[in-house]
Amino acid sequence: MTKKMSSSGVDMTKVSNNKVNKINARNVALEIITSIFEDKAYTNIAIDKYFKNHNDISKIDRAFITRIVEGTVEHVITIDYIINKFSKTKTNKMKKIILYILRLSVYQIKYMDKVPVSAVCNEAVKLAKKRKFNSLSGFVNGVLRNLARNIDSIQYPDEKDEPVEYLSIVYSFPMWIVELWLKHYDYETVKNMCINSNKTVKTNIRCNLTKTNPEELKKQLQDSNVNVEEGKLLNYALKISNYNSIRGLKAFNQGKFTVQDESSMLVAQLANPKEDSLVVDVCAAPGGKTTHFAEKMNNTGRVVSRDIYPKKLQLIDENVKRLQLNNVEIKEYNALEIDSPMIEKADIVIADVPCSGLGIIRKKPDIKYNVERKDINDLIDIQRNILKVVCKYVKTGGILMYSTCTVNPEENIKNVNWFTDNFPFELVDFEDNLPDTINNNNKGYIQLLPGFYDTDGFFIAKLRRIGN
Repeated sequence: MTKKMSSSGVDMTKVSNNKVNKINARNVALEIITSIFEDKAYTNIAIDKYFKNHNDISKIDRAFITRIVEGTVEHVITIDYIINKFSKTKTNKMKKIILYILRLSVYQIKYMDKVPVSAVCNEAVKLAKKRKFNSLSGFVNGVLRNLARNIDSIQYPDEKDEPVEYLSIVYSFPMWIVELWLKHYDYETVKNMCINSNKTVKTNIRCNLTKTNPEELKKQLQDSNVNVEEGKLLNYALKISNYNSIRGLKAFNQGKFTVQDESSMLVAQLANPKEDSLVVDVCAAPGGKTTHFAEKMNNTGRVVSRDIYPKKLQLIDENVKRLQLNNVEIKEYNALEIDSPMIEKADIVIADVPCSGLGIIRKKPDIKYNVERKDINDLIDIQRNILKVVCKYVKTGGILMYSTCTVNPEENIKNVNWFTDNFPFELVDFEDNLPDTINNNNKGYIQLLPGFYDTDGFFIAKLRRIGN
């Protein structure tokens, strides 16, 4: 079985076999998983919140907990399918806490080959008893041991005869997402999107070129025992792993880098802003594009960074201050409301609009369970209504950068076509600023699919205002 890595790059085949640590780690994982499934908490937020409140957890236990929580959420459809193969009581009829214990345990049995099955079963029984379900501890033990003996002989839907069911069960995707993708992409592309969306990824960072250069940053991080690789697309992008906490890295606190996927970095790369420009970022939080444009402009001009939520504005402010940028103006503002003094003033408007997020499932696996098909039509209305308003800020000859972190054409190129049909904008060729490693045959827009360039799924269009 392929060696798996945690989100911070720790090799989980080297996790300690210390029994006490495993008991505690699984109990913590169960607490976090319960909050995710019961309260629909975002996985990354639930994990971070727990670790912030319990900073005495060791690095190796953090890695183990992160791995089994993220993995269980990521593969929950597959896991429930497996449980139902071996349990007379189906998952939808189980006591919730028993179901969560089984899910965590099945994940370990199926996806963590270096964790002894006996340890998984024994600790699952102890978790059930700890939660006062002594009478069900034998049920938990029986299901898991039977399942473990037969894990390699489970029959899944036939790929040829039932392709939608196959992709849904094997790669743990709701059927409606598979069906939606198959409307727009061929089967092999969709299959690869599912596979790539389940891969664990290293942390992508952007070097702050106003303070350092990639070579110096790479050396400083390596001196702190961080594993560093060069980015796939941009020479100022790096990928890091084997660290405990981003905020614990000296280079981060010195403002020498920020976390951002290379796909998102392409927005500023393709916009290619000039120094002293006026840029308006209308849905800016947490500030990755805002700060990238500010850096690209070498701390000149002005980037007006807006969002509707004060807590999100605080995140932008923290990033701006840490990166020591003095050309950013942060404002609480609703992108759906017109700002009359800003009409036809901006050289560039960034509209990274709310979307279904189907391109970033590999980093936020709970997205595929929390978004529903009916939500997309509402999102399209919001996206178009934002465009109607914010396009007015672009001066004639100025640029509108439209982007989403989804792979759904209805939110992407179909929105762009609607926009150019109804407003005085045209797509602008950006091939001179596109990395040579990317093969793109579309003028003025690009659709990245998850993992194909080791990036998130992401859409970007560059539009120029050509009249009133």
